Amino acid sequence: MTAPSPAAPARPPAGRAPGRPLAERTTLRVGGRPAAEHVATTEEELVDAVRTADAHAQPVLLVAGGSNLLVTDEDLPHTAVVVASRGLRREPVDACGGVWVTVAAGHPWEDLVAEATANGWLGLEALSGIPGSTGATPVQNVGAYGTDVAATLAHVRTWDRREQCTTTLRVGDLRLGYRTSALKEEPDRYVVLEVTFQLRQGELGGPVRYAELADRLGVAVGGRAPASEVREAVLALRRSKGMVLDDPAAGVVDHDTWSAGSFFTNPVLPAADAERLPEAAPRYPAEGGVKTSAAWLIAAAGFERGHGLPGPAALSTKHTLALTNRGGARAADLLALAREVRDGVQARLGVRLDPEPRLVGCSIG
Repeated sequence: MTAPSPAAPARPPAGRAPGRPLAERTTLRVGGRPAAEHVATTEEELVDAVRTADAHAQPVLLVAGGSNLLVTDEDLPHTAVVVASRGLRREPVDACGGVWVTVAAGHPWEDLVAEATANGWLGLEALSGIPGSTGATPVQNVGAYGTDVAATLAHVRTWDRREQCTTTLRVGDLRLGYRTSALKEEPDRYVVLEVTFQLRQGELGGPVRYAELADRLGVAVGGRAPASEVREAVLALRRSKGMVLDDPAAGVVDHDTWSAGSFFTNPVLPAADAERLPEAAPRYPAEGGVKTSAAWLIAAAGFERGHGLPGPAALSTKHTLALTNRGGARAADLLALAREVRDGVQARLGVRLDPEPRLVGCSIG
């Protein structure tokens, strides 16, 4: 992450005007104005915009759905490259009956999941309702309801800013883990151009591993249900938690959805630290230790849904893990709330929470 200089933002390359405020391009609806902006609707435009900014020694901020960004209120020295590429193509069916689907980085994730489920391409249905672009999903190894992108990811084609070439990273190269990847570890190196998934074909989704979803579907954990029903159940659960974006154009404004989704990752603790948690704390086996629930920790530390109301920033009234803009918040308000929650959990339960969104030009401290 490149923090803004205290000096005036660098001038944009010739022919590029300062961009729109990032508050207009992020789901938290906060953020200052970048020094320049380029809307890239094709892969060629995306590579050219990044390469041009690099040639002018301007920091680059890639923006697509804007659902995982918390951006400073100050004007930025960055070139905001808006990833607006669209489209997908189905590759030939492989010998095992699977479908390979290659998707442009800027293609909305929810559009992909809807089309895949409608066509009987299986494996993405439990990831319904997640805002943002397809190209962002392997960066965070996006996951929900017992699955993640790693379960179906085949490879990612990128622009390597260091080597100045396109390169394909196969799933084994991506070092995918809980909300992390090689792409996230080197945020200023790779620009995702396309993502390819290997999906099964059929009607039944995979085994339902998440108890809440299994209850909603009326199946046992490990049971299966039609993919279309899994998708609808996930959407209903996410709506109940304010995790499906509202639609102001349709006259629907729900400030609980003005968020970056889950603001803190679920901590993975050494076994000895997990043992010191209250008896009721959730514990799940995880690589590197024991995973617990950030939402549970926040509630156990005394932060209830709606904490901070009437605002301008508050926890969602539907889910303690979402920090929300109640309509007039600035980045500083959200950072202050995040700091209060993080420090409260650490003081009361001895666990330090880490933010999931990318913080641009700002810090919780």
